[in-house]
Amino acid sequence: MLGKNVKIKEEQHKEMAEAARDIRYLLQRGYPRDSSIRFAGDHYLLDKNERYILARTVFSTGTAIARKNKKLRCQELKGRTLLIDGYNVLITLESLLKGGDLWRADDSFLRDIKGMFRSHSNDRSTFEAVEEMLSFLASSEVKKAIVLLDTQMKNSGELAALIRKRMEELSIKGDAETSRHVDYDLKNCEPSSVVATADGIVIDSVNNVVDIPACIFQTWNKE
Repeated sequence: MLGKNVKIKEEQHKEMAEAARDIRYLLQRGYPRDSSIRFAGDHYLLDKNERYILARTVFSTGTAIARKNKKLRCQELKGRTLLIDGYNVLITLESLLKGGDLWRADDSFLRDIKGMFRSHSNDRSTFEAVEEMLSFLASSEVKKAIVLLDTQMKNSGELAALIRKRMEELSIKGDAETSRHVDYDLKNCEPSSVVATADGIVIDSVNNVVDIPACIFQTWNKE
């Protein structure tokens, strides 16, 4: 499997590293995030892709620490109810499976940099990602898992039906549903629930989070 040879990027070239340092400095002093990234990007003459990487991976120390403190270890899910930000998790897993570029951010979460959510379509790698995700859930012995998929995404209903079928076959309690407001649903879940996502806005709004792609990548490296 190609994805099992992927390497997670944690280092940047000199200009990006210096821009990241400056962005953290500005964020710590209360400057707006977008303005900080634009200022540093202009100063170091970074291209659009480099700026997008920084936007996905660089955070203030306070934000990074707060998010890390909410993050559960991969072994801490037994008996817990898990809500899964479906496309957020699956698209990152697809990048892993394809050997694409993934970055470990300041807040410790694994993120892809393709920005492809609206143009995403289900293909073989999507179904492989589903199998990896469900295999992890089965081995984690979760009490229940609810996978939420954005209604706006192409063929989300068909994907939800496939996930429901495979969950039943694997004896995983839970459901797969489509929603017009996945972020709202996740942010307003029961306080004791665990949310699987790398979406910073959602992470900041909930109590317990897990990074499923990072857990699966960790498992691969133990094999």
